[in-house]
Amino acid sequence: MAAVFLVTLYEYSPLFYIALVSVCFLVTSALVLGWFGLGVPVILRNSEEAESSTRVLKKRMRQVKNPFGLEIHNPAAASVTRGVTLTPDCLEDCVLTCYWGCNVQKLHEALQKHVYCFRIKTPQALEDALYNEYLYKQQYFIKKNDKAEKCCQLAEDAQVVDFGPVPRARYPLVALLTLADEEDREIYDIIAMVAVIHVPDESYRLSCRILYQYLLLAQGQYHDLKQLFMSANSPTPSCSDTFPGESSTDRGLLEKAGLAGDEPELQEENSKDCVVCQNGPVNWVLLPCRHTCLCDGCIRYFQQCPMCRQFVQESFPLCSKKEQDEDESTRV
Repeated sequence: MAAVFLVTLYEYSPLFYIALVSVCFLVTSALVLGWFGLGVPVILRNSEEAESSTRVLKKRMRQVKNPFGLEIHNPAAASVTRGVTLTPDCLEDCVLTCYWGCNVQKLHEALQKHVYCFRIKTPQALEDALYNEYLYKQQYFIKKNDKAEKCCQLAEDAQVVDFGPVPRARYPLVALLTLADEEDREIYDIIAMVAVIHVPDESYRLSCRILYQYLLLAQGQYHDLKQLFMSANSPTPSCSDTFPGESSTDRGLLEKAGLAGDEPELQEENSKDCVVCQNGPVNWVLLPCRHTCLCDGCIRYFQQCPMCRQFVQESFPLCSKKEQDEDESTRV
């Protein structure tokens, strides 16, 4: 019997060795793939690898202080004939300059000149870059932390009731905030802010709103300031919020006019906590959808945004763990 078994094993030994080597190869390959975070059959994963195998890239952010803030007071009452009331909120003494009927092409050329030619640190620098392609200018000096309302209105002799059909050659209103003191320009990375504001007129009666905000840096770059979609117990204004009196028809006209943004059209629940575990505080911003809805513990489990299901390309935290601990200790 033993002789028969040995003879059989000898005859089939090549197949035995081939099968053994194949099994070892498969197991080794699975371990290597799991180590590098690639796709591994679920049966070969352990419990610690149940989280997402593909890590979402963490975007490296640089914290800067923005000295400028600008809001529209009572946007439902604003119009080209009645004017617009702006509420600045600046950390330093600033100059608010409002340009009515600013040429669209010249404005974007001026932003490019800030990058390649000269820095737009003062209202005069912007006017030189615009070649004075605007209809009317108003200027206000803003004291540090002064939140007094400033009324911007076209001159009566301008006789402008609308800015023509779309595509328009002029923006209704462009607000420029610049630092008044030259020494402050050496302290802050951000030296100016340009806000493009839509104002209702005879052609388009859509409610007043800030369309774009550009932050101009001292190094020669400029960035488009975008708002985050964050849930909160007290509703905060976002690009997707609608003002009183705006209907779905207005939304369609806004898209037709090319003034609508690409923000998600979903209603978010009011909550300061993570939308997944409902326990940890929201801290992570998901890109490109800009939803801020996950805590530090849940961020590693998601490759898709839990709010809109869009794939997450990058993410970054609102504050570090150290800052969170300091904030909690301050509250206590």
